[in-house]
Amino acid sequence: MSPLIQQILNDPAAPALAGELQQALADEASRRQAFRQWTDESQKAEFINGEVVLHSPVKKQHLEVSRRLFGLMHFYTSLRGLGVVWAEKAMVSLTRNDYEPDLCFFPAEQAAAFTEDQMLFPAPAFVAEILSARTAKIDQGIKKQDYAAHGIGEYWIIDPVRQRVEQYLLALPSDRTYFPPYLHSISDLIESRTIPGFRIPVAAMFEEAANVAALQRILRGDPPAEPEAEYGA
Repeated sequence: MSPLIQQILNDPAAPALAGELQQALADEASRRQAFRQWTDESQKAEFINGEVVLHSPVKKQHLEVSRRLFGLMHFYTSLRGLGVVWAEKAMVSLTRNDYEPDLCFFPAEQAAAFTEDQMLFPAPAFVAEILSARTAKIDQGIKKQDYAAHGIGEYWIIDPVRQRVEQYLLALPSDRTYFPPYLHSISDLIESRTIPGFRIPVAAMFEEAANVAALQRILRGDPPAEPEAEYGA
């Protein structure tokens, strides 16, 4: 039993508190349904802990990181039949919240069950969020907690300003909490634990020449080079 539940049970007003909580959750569910009815492809919006979060247009550096990483993951997973990678507009529906991750990966077996007109998707195996000043608190807070709670095995938080990646991993889906992150700088290689064999230089997310070189290796089926080789050093 969680300490919070125990604290409520120790309160003589526990039945009244439980009733208030049930009513609040019912009201939240109604607002969530309304959110799903009005949101559309023209905007990026999420439903988080009862509130609608509208996202502003992003900066060029965000778009470039998203484009580069999506290209690498898409071609790698498609060529090997590993699954599907989507960017920006896939609505991931968890127990309480609806998110639109910057990138997410669904293994082939999971993706095979999706229908052509499906708009809400279950927890993927992998999620990446690209930091901005407006979203950092959410990405590093409730999203990280919620992704772990729903067994998302790997979560990357990508910082385009500092050019680094925080890689969070679950030991097992049942753990429901992430290990302290592996921190990767631009001179490192990063290897996914949920996309088998996917290993790229961190620089491939931030620099065009490194991205092109990494993409060429994927298309040829070559193993990734050490970071120095990506620059021709």
